Amino acid sequence: MIRTAVLALGLGVATAGVAAAQGPDAGAAARAAAEALSDAQVRLDQAEGAQDRVQALTGAVRAYEAGLAAMRDGLRAASLREAQLDRELDARETEVAQLLGVLQALGQAETPQRLLHPDGPLGAARSGMLVASVTPALAEEAERLRADLSEVATLRALQQDAEARLRAGLSSLQEARAELSRAIADRTDLPRRFTADPERTAALIAATETLDGFASGLAALEPGEGSAAAPTIADRKGALPLPVPAQVLRRSGEADAAGVTRPGLVLATRPEALVTTPVPATLRYRGPLLNYGLVSILEPEPDLLFVFAGLGTVFGEVGEVLPEGAPVGLMGGSEALSPSGEGALSQRSETLYMEVREGSRTVDPLTWFATDKG
Repeated sequence: MIRTAVLALGLGVATAGVAAAQGPDAGAAARAAAEALSDAQVRLDQAEGAQDRVQALTGAVRAYEAGLAAMRDGLRAASLREAQLDRELDARETEVAQLLGVLQALGQAETPQRLLHPDGPLGAARSGMLVASVTPALAEEAERLRADLSEVATLRALQQDAEARLRAGLSSLQEARAELSRAIADRTDLPRRFTADPERTAALIAATETLDGFASGLAALEPGEGSAAAPTIADRKGALPLPVPAQVLRRSGEADAAGVTRPGLVLATRPEALVTTPVPATLRYRGPLLNYGLVSILEPEPDLLFVFAGLGTVFGEVGEVLPEGAPVGLMGGSEALSPSGEGALSQRSETLYMEVREGSRTVDPLTWFATDKG
């Protein structure tokens, strides 16, 4: 499935992403996405077990998301550039009409007529000198007009091609997500720290009314030590990547529109974006919780919990020790082409709420995670 998609999306990224964005950063992102897709295909071909397959498909989904983002940004840049040129041409409509009229008159004039002048040969000479001085400026202006019109035509053709590639890439991305879900369901080779106790978890949910209460109760429950334990991650504090490509909507302690403050981060993501664990961690809980939708709670080390709330799909089995970069879920919503016809994919319309707990208290997630998004 991925091999054909790699070629289709890779070529689409290389053409639409680079040309439309008209910038080195966008071009580098496009090329990196294409290379990541190719690498995912190689790893998928070499996969010997379920975990290898999950890792390869996780890389493929992330590469698709990055590639589509590069194409989407390039398409948006092309649309903005076309609109700018249209405005400039509209503003110069009178000037352009006059220019075309002069050029047409000069083009139709015959040589004998150019030599005739009411003031005789001297007037004709002066007129010829005037025309000679004006003609280069007219030619330069005509060339600028020709270049602008040519760029508009190129941008329109590019957008049509990019929209077709976006549709193909989006279809391939959906297939990769479905294949990833199946591979995770088939995975049985992850180490476990403990086996889930549904009755204790259900009792804890019934006894708590807040996320804080549930997380505190979960941390107090001793899961029982198994053969696998996650190493300390203290040396990575402040440098962890976000679990999903996102923009920070609200930081810890910032009030929302209703004046409510929360101790965690609110992240804006794209629909159906893949959420992964930033470090090796034990999955302590996954499922619905209160009014937070689907929640995944990870324990990278004792007395440290990462809480991800607001997911649309959750992966994994409670008690598993997930390797770094393993998928823990997908965001909700549905990613589709914009009905406006502009070719843009859905923007960051989903929100992930993320808390970090050290022992019994919540801490600012940015003490652990690094982000340059505002």
